This record gives sequence, C-alpha cells and structure tokens, in this order.
Amino acid sequence: SLPLSPSPPPSLPPPCSAMECGTEMLELDCVLTRDGEVVISHDTDLYRQAAVRGDIGDLDYQDLPLYKERMEIYFYPDHYSTGRDRRIPRLEEVFQNFPTVPINVEIKVDEPRLISKVSDLVRRFDREQITVWASASDKIMDQCRTENPSMPHIFTQSRVICLLLAFYTGLLPFLPLRESCLEYPMPSIIGRYYRVDNWILKFPLVIRVLDWLLMQKSLIKHLVDRGIQVYIWTLNEEPDYRRAFQLGATGVMTDFPTKLRHFLDSSHLPSPPPAHSWG
Repeated sequence: SLPLSPSPPPSLPPPCSAMECGTEMLELDCVLTRDGEVVISHDTDLYRQAAVRGDIGDLDYQDLPLYKERMEIYFYPDHYSTGRDRRIPRLEEVFQNFPTVPINVEIKVDEPRLISKVSDLVRRFDREQITVWASASDKIMDQCRTENPSMPHIFTQSRVICLLLAFYTGLLPFLPLRESCLEYPMPSIIGRYYRVDNWILKFPLVIRVLDWLLMQKSLIKHLVDRGIQVYIWTLNEEPDYRRAFQLGATGVMTDFPTKLRHFLDSSHLPSPPPAHSWG
C-alpha cells in the first residue's frame, strides 16, 4: 500500500492514500539495490529515511531497513508523514498495483544498469505510453532515451534554460520541442517553507527574479497548447496550489494529497487536461 499523506489540519478530512484521494499521476525516484532490484526511494543514502548509515546500493533488497515510523518531509521541514506500510517498495510492485496510472520515473544517478532495468519493467508491463523518463541531467536523459525512446520524457535542466531563452527572445514558436512534460519548482516556496543549501538561493532578490522568469502564464499556455504538460513542484499549501492552477499548470506535485484533494473539490477552478494524454 502507498504511504498515508501527512496529518491534515482539523478542517480537512482524515488522511488517505494518494490513490484513494484521486491522484492522477505518481512521481517516483528509483534506486538499484546490490542484488539488482529497482526500488522507490528519494535518497540513495538511508539515514534520513531509515536512520541507518549506508547506501541502498550497498545492500540486497531483503536486507533493506524499514522506513522510519515518522519521517520529516523533505520539501516541508518540521512536518512529518507516517504510513501503513514502511517497506521500501520495488518499482515492479507499483507497476503491478497501478497498471493504468501514469508514473513519472526519475533517475538521479548515472547508473546504466538501473536505466536498463527500469526500461525492461516498463516494457514488461506494457506501459511505455504512460511512464515518463525524468532526470535533470542531460547525460542521464540521453541514456534513458537511448534505452527506451518510446517513453515520453521531461525537460532537463539545460533544456529548461534553452526553453526560457527561446521564450524571452520570441523564438519559442519556431523551436521544435521533443519533450512531453515540463516539471519545475515554484521559486517563491524557497525560504518560505523549503530550505536549500545553495547560498545564492538565500537572497530574496534572486528568488523573486527566478519566480518572475518561470511563473509566466503565457509560457505555460504556449506549452500546453503544444501538447506539453506542465507540472509544478513541490507545493504543500493552498495559496500555492491556487497560483499554479491559475497560471494554467496541468498539475502540481505535493506531499499532501489529502489537502490537494480538498482544495480541488472546493476551489471550483477549471479542470486541467488529463495527465495521461501523450502520444
């Protein structure tokens, strides 16, 4: 089973699993164990998630520790999550349990064997049209696309920069775009409820400039009109949900599916396009 969402304020309904709340797409990070199992984990290191020193890649799957009973949320410090099932899940289990749910699979490490195994699982479960390659790295993304070019993929970090340059110089309408999704953060959350180590992002002026550059309604509309889906991460407060959808985003990534569900049910905003219409 999927983890429970964090405990909501008293005005919200009780926590539910992401799928019970009507989540339309899952975002997962994949790591490879020593014995070759593809598992779902945001970190390669186990300490933050399981209070155990060491890397997932140094252990066989059967030896992986359980998640902490109460884990601090990475994008929402001082807030915690719990869940029914504390096992570190395998990607295969997720594909088995949710065969028709679109899934964004992020590869953060340059590990060709991991990429190959993810691709093999995607093919075995016949879900190439609803599974998205994601990576910030051009090198890793090139490997992913070479391994399985049939899968849609996101803009890498350098491609986002190219996208912005084309937009602000007026060349974007003439630029071919091979990507299916744009996934990027809402800069205004940095420092407000998301702490970063990068010193340059500690300056409010830098955050305001980045927010102005990225959060442009006309940019999002242009991409959506071209069939590219736009997801903004990782938003955990209702004003940010509202801003993202008013800007025209296809969807948002959140640690609080209960809170997002409550917002969507009560906001009366126009419904975004479905999260599975690639191809």
